[in-house]
Amino acid sequence: MKILITGATGFLGGHIADRLAADGHRLTCAVRNPDSARERRPAFDYAAIDFNRATEPERWLPLLAGIDVVINAVGILREAPGQSFDVLHTRAPSALFSACATAGVRHVIQISALGADEAAQSRYHLSKRTADDHLRSLPVRSTIVQPSLVFGLDGASARMFGTMASLPLIPLPGRGDQCVQPVHVDDVADAVARLVGATDTLAESGVRLAVVGPHALTLRSFLASLRTAIGIRRAPRFLPVPDSLTTLGATLAGHLPGAFLDTETLQMLRRGNTADARAMRDVLGRDPRPVADFVPPALAEPLRLRAQLGWLLPVLRLSIAFVWILTAIVSLGVYPVEASYALLAEAGVPAALRPAALYGAAVLDLVLGALTLFSYRRGLVWQAQVALIVGYMLIITLKLPEFWLHPYGPISKNVPMLAVIWLLYELESRRWNT
Repeated sequence: MKILITGATGFLGGHIADRLAADGHRLTCAVRNPDSARERRPAFDYAAIDFNRATEPERWLPLLAGIDVVINAVGILREAPGQSFDVLHTRAPSALFSACATAGVRHVIQISALGADEAAQSRYHLSKRTADDHLRSLPVRSTIVQPSLVFGLDGASARMFGTMASLPLIPLPGRGDQCVQPVHVDDVADAVARLVGATDTLAESGVRLAVVGPHALTLRSFLASLRTAIGIRRAPRFLPVPDSLTTLGATLAGHLPGAFLDTETLQMLRRGNTADARAMRDVLGRDPRPVADFVPPALAEPLRLRAQLGWLLPVLRLSIAFVWILTAIVSLGVYPVEASYALLAEAGVPAALRPAALYGAAVLDLVLGALTLFSYRRGLVWQAQVALIVGYMLIITLKLPEFWLHPYGPISKNVPMLAVIWLLYELESRRWNT
């Protein structure tokens, strides 16, 4: 069949597109930047369209000529500048669905969300539900796919939950008894592929399919199972976080770009995200895979390492920032200024330049500490820190060599600090500089 799919550059849409292509379908991916998308999946056809401007059916009609099936897999969990629930979840998809009815498309599959129903409260769910209802009102065969929490090794949620599961002490909202029913992304893609070719009762129009894993789990049980799946044998230790503190944390996180948690996602978690798995079994012709099978054994070790680095690297960054910022504060007056001037004199700094050397170095330390926390080009920050530390060590070696033999090791302790910065540079610089 000839299929038009939106959202193919995203996590879930990309997996669906790959699965359909493997079945021999001809795909056209409607994306904002075809050139960029083609670099990742060169075998597909592409059509340029911007969801923010495609809010009228007329914008979609030229893309639908000869199309048999349309799959809408565009979705965002949180709003961002230029990305609103109203446009991306409701107005643009509704325009697409109306165009499908006009163009005579045989089947429209809408990737919605579990919870986009009569009890929906979050803007995420409400915006999905509005588009779902519009699609079901049109004279076109439709299927509403409602995934639960989708897990895939290349997905953002997998990284987040994997990192949480690997923590020595795992914080939980309340007692962690919120219910989830995670489903593997490959099972979601298989279900959509089955729907595309369905000729039985699955072909009935307006069907809502809950795409879930085999069993409902508490958040606590899910994290414990995931911890075992990535190869951590130590039993998990949990830290219940009172609801008031969880709400406060979600409120604060809501102001951070890219954060997974905000007050609405917390509300969705508290509501629960489960459904009867029988319909999913009927679609797949088998049981969906359980959490224990989410991670292939051959990948458990690298995924464990990735999960642990998810929290170890921030700890290292914070510790490096702490050293720079504390050094700056101490130099700015906590340590006796005259004693600092005496050390500069021993190093051969002229009296007239000592204030500038002391306070200039303190400000530089403070800036490097702040950049460690907030910079998006940390590779350059790590290089600057190494250069400054090595410079300090060379000056002290030449002018104050006795500090190498100091019992508290004020200079030798720079060696492990340099090693940590090197580690951070190797693991993070490419990510932050591209």
